[in-house]
Amino acid sequence: VLGSRGAIKTKTLWSAAASGPRRNIQTTCQFQSKVSSTKSSTSLRAAMPSLSTHCDDDLPLARDAMKFIDNSPDPFHVVQTAVEQLEEVGFVEWKDDEEIENGGKYYFTRNKSALVAFSIGENYKPGKGFKIIGSHTDSPNLKVKPYSKRTTAKNGGASGAIQLGVECYGGGLWHTWFDRDLGISGRVFVNDEETGTIRQKMIKIDRPILRIPNLAIHLQTAKEREAFAVNKEDDLSPILAMAVKDSLTGGSTDDDSTKDEWQKKQEPLLVQMLAAELGVETEDILDFELNLFDVQTASLGGLHSEFVHSARLDNLASCFLSLRGLIDHVKGGGVQNDEDISMIAMFDHEEVGSSSATGAGSPIIGEAVKRINHALGAGADSPI
Repeated sequence: VLGSRGAIKTKTLWSAAASGPRRNIQTTCQFQSKVSSTKSSTSLRAAMPSLSTHCDDDLPLARDAMKFIDNSPDPFHVVQTAVEQLEEVGFVEWKDDEEIENGGKYYFTRNKSALVAFSIGENYKPGKGFKIIGSHTDSPNLKVKPYSKRTTAKNGGASGAIQLGVECYGGGLWHTWFDRDLGISGRVFVNDEETGTIRQKMIKIDRPILRIPNLAIHLQTAKEREAFAVNKEDDLSPILAMAVKDSLTGGSTDDDSTKDEWQKKQEPLLVQMLAAELGVETEDILDFELNLFDVQTASLGGLHSEFVHSARLDNLASCFLSLRGLIDHVKGGGVQNDEDISMIAMFDHEEVGSSSATGAGSPIIGEAVKRINHALGAGADSPI
């Protein structure tokens, strides 16, 4: 559940049942009747809100969070969504050789999956402090394997279904991925013959093209159901299409003679779908980084809309709140009176140890502080 305590003040208190002792959940909805000083049953009934009470106008933060999460099914889209919001309030991308100044608002990215954004107080002087909020852009999910072809037989093998090869990323509750409408998102590397360069294209297919079905109850005994444990390699491969349908419609023209080694190891239907979505030729697709996500959008839940129901709350809730905090700081005039540097850092690969070039264990923050100090005249080795 999205928590709004901390750097951002809101009119709504959020509470999670799993977070400890039961607590009251307060919203800004105004009930038509109040509890009287007596303990009579009549006054208690009067204190209960009407089931038709609407909180839509009182939950803008929650709705903004839901929109942010829905637009961010993978780290690349998280960074893209954050950059769009930052640029709307005047942040500019900071190149390595560019100067910065007091009162400025800047951001830079790494691998398009990690982001650092900061504002410099008008009254900042070398030696003043950095205020930093950290979060991470990745969440447990199923990633498409580098070689996505799983079914080698043209008829789909024993199942008659065409499946994708996927792998588990992070520490997920994998049983919750069964019987979900799954889409695909990420980035695709495309050869641009006109410029002779390799371009990176974002993709987000938010319709149910994949599914990991449970076995029908009639095909298992009660003991088998109780003893079922998810085999990550065999049980989590999603179904993309039926091989019979593919053959009848002529979609199974899998001629490997004209393909390179990478293409031969990819599921042809996946490559064809990516090419159609991006408006490119299949042979121009050189590589991809894709993951699966539940296409069901975030929603408000609870009698008084006091809960946010969504995937990827770990850790997109923190990404959103830190981003909103920095934006509100800028829009509210905080930069004018600030003596410090206000910074947010969104890292990648927290779910697998944070030790990558874009993880929290990387030099990203240390190098950012040194670069900022140096650019503002403090010297790269000056203490924070």
